[in-house]
Amino acid sequence: MLSAKSLFQEILDNDESFRLFCSIAAGGEAQGGWENGRIAALVPDAERALAPKIARHGADEDKHGRIFAALLNKRGLAPVPVPPETDYTMLLERQGIGLAHDRLRRDEPLTVRDVVVYLAHSRVTEQRAAEQLGLLRRHFAGHPEIGKAVRIISDDEVNHLAYTHEELLRLAAAGHGRLIQRTLRACALAEIRVHRDVSLAVMARMGRILRWPRARSALLAASIHAVYAYERLVGWHRMVTLAAPERRDALGGPAAPAPEFA
Repeated sequence: MLSAKSLFQEILDNDESFRLFCSIAAGGEAQGGWENGRIAALVPDAERALAPKIARHGADEDKHGRIFAALLNKRGLAPVPVPPETDYTMLLERQGIGLAHDRLRRDEPLTVRDVVVYLAHSRVTEQRAAEQLGLLRRHFAGHPEIGKAVRIISDDEVNHLAYTHEELLRLAAAGHGRLIQRTLRACALAEIRVHRDVSLAVMARMGRILRWPRARSALLAASIHAVYAYERLVGWHRMVTLAAPERRDALGGPAAPAPEFA
């Protein structure tokens, strides 16, 4: 029977597929760490109070990258280059979503509008991350090899999502509501396309590594397209709503260390 649990278990049990999965994950987290670090350094004076939270977000992402690298190291595996068609972060940037890396490399202060764009982009992508890690947590929280890593990263993603809700609501109350809603909608519609394309690319590569029958690969591809169709129709709305989070000031302190991994 094809299920998310059985699919990931198959990837986990094979060194080459596990190496590709961890390499893609580590690359994305490291990129997120760099982006948040640069944004924290360039926050405008009007939003300087936000800088420590953005820096904490970046530190969490860096920690996640080290965790995935450590999981590889425990198996004696070296990371592999991230295939361009699976690079979620860079594909989103090419869609014009978030703050461009060229902008972040310049030592010019951001604007409040830039901060809104950053937070809207984060709100959408952290929704995806929280859902995916939540799924892994339900099935693998007790796994002897990856369980602890899944629990740590899942907790952080929930915090990141709570933080974006809280800060966007604050900015909406300050008069940026229309910009926030426009930006959230554009981010969500672009993200679901990129997520579809990356999912298809990753599953195609996993299929070759694991030698899946053509029928199974076709079924997985059809499932990915079906999810996209649902998200394009109505599912994207969950990514643009804002609500006061249960976890308040979720990034108000230093990043929690993960000494067992890094």
